[in-house]
Order: sequence, then C-alpha cells, then structure tokens
Amino acid sequence: MSEDRYLTFALGKGRLANKTLELFEKIGITCEEMKDKNSRKLIFVNEDLKLKFFLSKGPDVPTYVEYGAADIGVVGRDTVLEENRNVYEVLDLGFGKCRMCVCGPESAKDLLLHHERIRVASKYPNIAKDYFYNKKHQTVDIIKLNGSVELGPLVELSDVIVDIVETGSTLRENGLEVLEEVCPLSARMIVNPVSMQMERKRIQNLVAQIRNKLEKSAG
Repeated sequence: MSEDRYLTFALGKGRLANKTLELFEKIGITCEEMKDKNSRKLIFVNEDLKLKFFLSKGPDVPTYVEYGAADIGVVGRDTVLEENRNVYEVLDLGFGKCRMCVCGPESAKDLLLHHERIRVASKYPNIAKDYFYNKKHQTVDIIKLNGSVELGPLVELSDVIVDIVETGSTLRENGLEVLEEVCPLSARMIVNPVSMQMERKRIQNLVAQIRNKLEKSAG
C-alpha cells in the first residue's frame, strides 16, 4: 500500500477512548487535536504518523470497522459479541474489566438449574440467546430492554437478567445477585479483515508495540 494512506481508528466514546489514548501515548502515538475538549471536529488527524481518529457510540464501532470506514476499532468485548460483526479481534487491552452475568433473585437459581422455560431481560439479547441456547441448551424468552434491566425481575417482567456486572452493588441494593457468569469482559482491539491484508505490517507492528507495553505494565 502507498505510504500516504492513513490508518483510521474508531474509538468508543467516554472512558474507553480516554484509556485508549493514554495507552497510545505511552507508545508514542499522540493526537493533540483530541485533547481540545471544546473542539467540534469529528475526525482528528496525526499528519506525522498518518493516523486518523474518530469517536463513536460503542455499538457503532464494530459497524465502522466491518465496513472499512475504520481500519481499527477499540470497544468493549460485550459490544463485539453482541454486534457479531465480521471483524478480527486482535488484542485484549486489559482495561474496562467486568463480567457478563445472569443475575436475579436467589429464588431464580432453581429455574436455571432445572432448565425451566424462563423470561430473560437484557440489553444484550444476542449474548443472552447464545448463552442460553448454545451453552446451556435451555429454551428462554428474551426481552430486550434499553434502560435499567435490574427492574425486570423487580416488576415481574422477567425471571432473570443478563447484564454487565462491575461491583455488583446495584444488584445487592435491589435484592438481586449474580447467579451464573456468562463471560469475562474488557476492552478489545478489532481490525477490518481487508485492512489486515493490505496493511498487515503496520497493524502487526502497532499491535506488537501495544502488547509489549501492556506486558511491561503488568510485569
């Protein structure tokens, strides 16, 4: 590929983007434009390194990457699994750690144990469906919610919920608990399959640099 081509990054807005940029700075990748909190720009450029960055809502990051609007994306593994896009997951960045869990009142344990047909509320219907149908082989009715899924069991909309758990304090405050763990989550770097072929060397170098930095930090 020509040396003039920019590598484009889509970053999930908020804490994830801030953490990613901190990590990039440690390996010498900076984007001063992005530090201007008053900027109304949508695309930020580092001319020296031929890199472009833009921020988007988390669920849109895999879409931008699948369609090649971004070569590389950084987003939570929950989004990668839920969106199920045609992208390569190349690196676990190690921050934003939490768990996807089945939660509910203690009384729901038996329903899970005996593979009863139950109602499951979740912001992540695809992850919930995959877990119950393909891993537990349990038939369930899945109800998609966008807001506080903890409400599901409290108002008897659902028996259990599938949601992200960080500390579990919201669950405890509402008389709910973690009943089963679906999978561990953290921030992941994803790559467009065509970009991986065309820009293999640049992308592999970048991934290697980040991996080294993460290993040193961990060590």
